Amino acid sequence: MRKKALPILALLLVLALIAGTLPMAFAEPVDRVMIEYMPGKGAMVRNAVLGAGGEIHHELTRINTIAVSVTGRWAKRLAKDPNVVSIEADPLRYLAGDTDPYTEQVTPWGIEAVQAPDVWDEGYTGEGVTVCIIDSGLYAEHEDLKDIPTLSGESQIPGEEWYTDGLGHGTHVAGTVGAVNNEIGVIGVSYGVSKIFMVKIFDNTGAWVSKAHASDLIEAAFTCADNGANIISMSLSGTNKSGKEQMAFDSLYEEGILSVAAASNDGIDEYHYPASYDSVVSVAAIDESLTVADFSQFNDQVELAAPGVDVLSTLPYKSTVTLTVNGVVYSATHVEYAAYGTASGVLVDGGLCTSGGEWTDKVVLCERGEISFYDKVMNVQNSGGVAAVIYNNVPETLNATLGDGNSSEILAISLDQVDGQDLVANMLYEVADVVSIVEVPASGYEAWGGTSMATPHVSGVAALLWSANPDLTNVQIREAMDATAMDLGDPGRDVHYGYGLVQAYDALDYLMDLKPGQGPKGPNK
Repeated sequence: MRKKALPILALLLVLALIAGTLPMAFAEPVDRVMIEYMPGKGAMVRNAVLGAGGEIHHELTRINTIAVSVTGRWAKRLAKDPNVVSIEADPLRYLAGDTDPYTEQVTPWGIEAVQAPDVWDEGYTGEGVTVCIIDSGLYAEHEDLKDIPTLSGESQIPGEEWYTDGLGHGTHVAGTVGAVNNEIGVIGVSYGVSKIFMVKIFDNTGAWVSKAHASDLIEAAFTCADNGANIISMSLSGTNKSGKEQMAFDSLYEEGILSVAAASNDGIDEYHYPASYDSVVSVAAIDESLTVADFSQFNDQVELAAPGVDVLSTLPYKSTVTLTVNGVVYSATHVEYAAYGTASGVLVDGGLCTSGGEWTDKVVLCERGEISFYDKVMNVQNSGGVAAVIYNNVPETLNATLGDGNSSEILAISLDQVDGQDLVANMLYEVADVVSIVEVPASGYEAWGGTSMATPHVSGVAALLWSANPDLTNVQIREAMDATAMDLGDPGRDVHYGYGLVQAYDALDYLMDLKPGQGPKGPNK
């Protein structure tokens, strides 16, 4: 059992005695918060903050509040202090201009959703763990990846190095696993991971022109094992089962490696591989409302769900994506896997774009719904359109994808519902200029969607758990994640969510309760 917390005053005394011996490099994240205190109790709360090693920024006596920076662990403990009324985040504010928000570190929503910060507060951030990612390479000079203690890899693509990534997919995945805690950009699930090893099996064309085979994946997985991988993370899939591939992943599981893979993005009930092998954890995608994504594959092999919609992470480029009509500039988002460039044409309304139209040299507005984003873009492309502009059918940002393995020859961008409806109502038959260009290489960030984005959340959680106890087995970690997942959808395991949303802190609690030598006690027993 985990030891119970000491009363706060006792903890303050202990901390005061040992604070001078703690290394400054101890990677516990600091939160900036505002603490409201009981009338007349400001000095006591102020002293508690200072005793915890916190920093006082402002004393807002008119509202009985102090603005401070403390670790998340201490923020939770201070919230229980009888002299404290409430604690809330001290949110950022920016000039209303072109300030880049990623000059300040952002915590993507999925990091909180999988309880990663609660495990960080316990002092576990992925140290001592090797995560091997099989993907499109990564930009090793990215400001949020270059300081990972060991960043290395191999490439199967002749003439291309593992540290290049023309597609951006592998860099995005790597950022979700282990973007470092450096006050800029984003932070990864296991931001203290000791080693990320990349095996590059997709080339630098910037689209999925080059396909990998099962044998390529097998070779890559064995390369991961040879380089000390605890976890193999695969944001990839294919429709056909391979006996040899299954044999390979079964053998790696027997060796103690945990393999995690994307369930796939067709939104149907077919098995995709390697996720659907019993020895691999199959991961579905959910959105911020904890609802399964409409593109997420569903079947009885889906084991866990994780954030896979609007996931902000690292990219090897910075993009400019806009639509300009009649002098009005609309901020847009590049549709994942679509072509980049510029295009101009008369703006027309394609409705849902469920079929083609007379769209030669036109920029075509397509409302989300009924068919996939890929099919909409293909209908525009096959009808001679120069660009597809997809807008949402609900009042929120749209981050669309053509889906793994797909690409387009024309530009495709996405807009929110309000902008799309405004264009339909007021801007039709005007000349529209579409821009979707990139600066390469560069330390960029974008929010993407897909089971590809969900997979590294689970891989990162597994790394956190392993860093808490290196003696744990892959079986114990897997079953802890399954046993403690937040049940979503139908009660119990179901085809859409598996056991539910992976929960790092609850899984850690579960594992801490195991007695020495005790095996798993979860649902896979």
